[in-house]
Amino acid sequence: MNHVTLPSGPGSLSECLLSALSARRALIERSAAERTTAYRLFHGSAEGCGGLTIDRYGDVLLIQTFHRTLEDDELAEIVAFYAAAQPGLLPIYNDRSSANSRVTNTLPAETMQLAEQPRMVSECGINYRFRARHAGQDPWLFLDLRAARKRVMQDAKDKSVLNLFAYTCGVGIAAAVAGAREVINIDFSESALAVGKENAGLNRIPISVRFIRSDFFPAARQYAGLGQSQIVRRKKLPDFPKLVAQKFDVVFLDPPRHAKSAFGVVDLVNDYAAVFKPALLATSEGGTLYCCNNVGQVDRLAWLDQLERSARKAGRPIREAEWIEPEEDFPSYDGNPPLKVLRLSV
Repeated sequence: MNHVTLPSGPGSLSECLLSALSARRALIERSAAERTTAYRLFHGSAEGCGGLTIDRYGDVLLIQTFHRTLEDDELAEIVAFYAAAQPGLLPIYNDRSSANSRVTNTLPAETMQLAEQPRMVSECGINYRFRARHAGQDPWLFLDLRAARKRVMQDAKDKSVLNLFAYTCGVGIAAAVAGAREVINIDFSESALAVGKENAGLNRIPISVRFIRSDFFPAARQYAGLGQSQIVRRKKLPDFPKLVAQKFDVVFLDPPRHAKSAFGVVDLVNDYAAVFKPALLATSEGGTLYCCNNVGQVDRLAWLDQLERSARKAGRPIREAEWIEPEEDFPSYDGNPPLKVLRLSV
């Protein structure tokens, strides 16, 4: 890693960037050894500039703001800092400070073409598709979930893996590369699954990974043996894939904060049990269930207590619980990062 010293006053933006980069020295060196080319360089909420995130995705420097638009001189300062600290990166700025975190800023035509260009990044030697600008809002690879993907790889060899709310299927692809004997990815978004299929094609995978477009509830309920009616309260529900009940050795559950469909409601604050129970019942006896909760206001110990009570009520008590903490590029000012990941032995 290049060492830089920029003239900066106390508390200046460049000083914050330098402090963050210095704190990542070991992580950046480890990433190079692990063949990882994607990590967070600056996590503003915990490093002195709330609402600003700066990520490296391969040869792209992805700068994003969530509360306010960067001034031209601030953006120039960031670009100049990383041009010296990590030369050769293409800076792309996404202003997501408007409603629903939608990207609103325009880019010069040439830069926009580069931002929309499909690229490839690596994590632990596994290849993933990346674009700095695409039709959706979120990056195709969530960097704070890296520690969980690594842990799944340790569990996956010769195991059956069910990836629920799979998005672009990063967890499923990692499990397949690690030697899983079966991997099924479930997501309602056809475009996200299409990226997942691209991800599979970027790697040497000895099995045929499955990608099933389905609402979470009918898929999880059918695998859990609970079944899914086609008609509820005299109302015909949308069509859904018909699946046979099956238990999986490893189940990964990563739901959004809130979602609603004809089949049910996802609410991580008030009713995590609604998604937890079918996922638990689809997990083999003696298997492993990963649960994610990305809502910062949810207390981790209260959430664990809720899961333990739900598991006992379902007749599948939790035998052991392990917290999977984000790596050093996602520091937390209070030691409680917004993303909480539990690895449960059930």
